[in-house]
Amino acid sequence: MNPRQLFLTCCMMAALAMPAALRAQTVPTVPSGPVPVWSDEFDYTGFPDSTKWGYDTGGHGWGNEEWQFYTKQRKENIWVENGKLIIEARKENFEGRNFTSARLVSKGKGEWQYGRIEVRAKLPRGRGTWPAIWMLSANPEKWPDDGEIDILEHVGYNQGTVHGTVHTKKYNHTIGTQVGDTIVFNDLSDKFHVYSLDWNADSIRVSVDNKTYFTFKNDGSGPDAWPFDKKMYLILNIAVGGSWGGQKGVDDTAFPARMEIDYVRVYK
Repeated sequence: MNPRQLFLTCCMMAALAMPAALRAQTVPTVPSGPVPVWSDEFDYTGFPDSTKWGYDTGGHGWGNEEWQFYTKQRKENIWVENGKLIIEARKENFEGRNFTSARLVSKGKGEWQYGRIEVRAKLPRGRGTWPAIWMLSANPEKWPDDGEIDILEHVGYNQGTVHGTVHTKKYNHTIGTQVGDTIVFNDLSDKFHVYSLDWNADSIRVSVDNKTYFTFKNDGSGPDAWPFDKKMYLILNIAVGGSWGGQKGVDDTAFPARMEIDYVRVYK
């Protein structure tokens, strides 16, 4: 008998020994399954809920030689309608850049340590698009030492391949030790799929439609390998071009390109 079963058995035996009037008040209820703690169902219109989301803005390349300028509350790049969040990358001259897009962040408004995160989304199509659903440390000091979890990355020149990855001081692409995996779906830009992360003190699991394809385990060696014992926040964005997304160029005719998000749900 496991500890939970033993606990329930003892409680039930004690309850049965009590008078009936007290019994209903003393039998414990033990939660089962994930407990919702934060969500956005996008059941409104206009800009994303400012109590839940903020923006990263600018066009300095974001460490990846990206081509876009990220805007803030600009109706051409981000809006909510018909129960969906829309992030749209556009080809246009803006602040010295030839593309615009949006990068939505929950920093300071939604930050979590461990749990399950689900995002139901439909991805853009086209060479040069680079949509992502990912997480960074809520109190960053130095990347990648603080950790990064990529729940989804998709580069348009490799249509249909979903990438799940972690970045740490010990494991990252700048030193050739990046850890991750992929799964292929042929309809990513035609249908919605649920991209999810299950994260606890022992492991990180990344899935699409509950199909887990990447697992990263805490080997107990310390923060160089596992910095994921602190709060992190969520990021939703479409980058354009860049050191990875632009490896095979950018197809100008693919724009405007949008990512549609049906919901974001976080469970304890």
